[in-house]
Amino acid sequence: MNSSTNKKIPVLVAGALGKMGSQVVKAVCKSPDCELVGAIDTSPQKEGLDVGIELGLGALNIAVTSDFEGSLCSISQSFRDAGPSGGAVLVDFTHPEAVYEHTRTSIAYGVNPVIGTTGITPIQLKELADFADKASVGTAVIPNFSVGMVLLQQAAAAAANFYDHVELTESHHNQKADAPSGTCIKTAELIEDLGKKFNHQYVQEQESLPSCRGGLRESGLRIHSIRLPGIVAQQQVLFGSPGETYLLSHNTIERSAYMPGVLLTINKVRKLNTLVYGLEKFL
Repeated sequence: MNSSTNKKIPVLVAGALGKMGSQVVKAVCKSPDCELVGAIDTSPQKEGLDVGIELGLGALNIAVTSDFEGSLCSISQSFRDAGPSGGAVLVDFTHPEAVYEHTRTSIAYGVNPVIGTTGITPIQLKELADFADKASVGTAVIPNFSVGMVLLQQAAAAAANFYDHVELTESHHNQKADAPSGTCIKTAELIEDLGKKFNHQYVQEQESLPSCRGGLRESGLRIHSIRLPGIVAQQQVLFGSPGETYLLSHNTIERSAYMPGVLLTINKVRKLNTLVYGLEKFL
């Protein structure tokens, strides 16, 4: 049970029938701390159907709906008297084109957003942080919910102290809409926190195929993105110096690996009054 309210945490899942959203629904239903109170999905043929039956969980009496704002409004009204740290939580795994508005709308209704959808730009992140501060609504934007990925990112940031040459490669399934992934961008940002430049060029490079050397960041870091069926999520950070290379690699085999991080964030986000970016803030 949640220690702050002694009640289960009400959770609304957006993208409930998707690859990640369906895993969240199952994890929430199994958790002793959480209660599923809503399921949003844009699949028109699933409108009004019981989300539990659709996911093989048995009847949950939670109907699938495509009405995002209406769901937030209803949930917000239902729990408006719950007091500090007692409101509902939205977990969003939808689409990069919708995630900014979803996050902002959730904050506006006082529903704590936990955002796993990637594609939020740095400018949008700053705007959302300011909005969350003004509204005093705890918000979590998490590019990757894997504890193993957080460990890789911390190791990469530490290694960057000793290497001046590094390139990043991220691989995902071919239904991922954005590239590079938010996780890889977060890794690059942690490396760049050192404030130095990387990958000094010793020759004038020429690409006979545009962008074959990957995306170039202002810091000199290069990111390469791969999209293929059969992959869930992989990331490699390759450092090089005269006479050696140092490779950090993480491979997600099943999406269930993300669920402990999702549940941890659900439990923590209502205790915040601002926006937190990255799972490492909760570990």
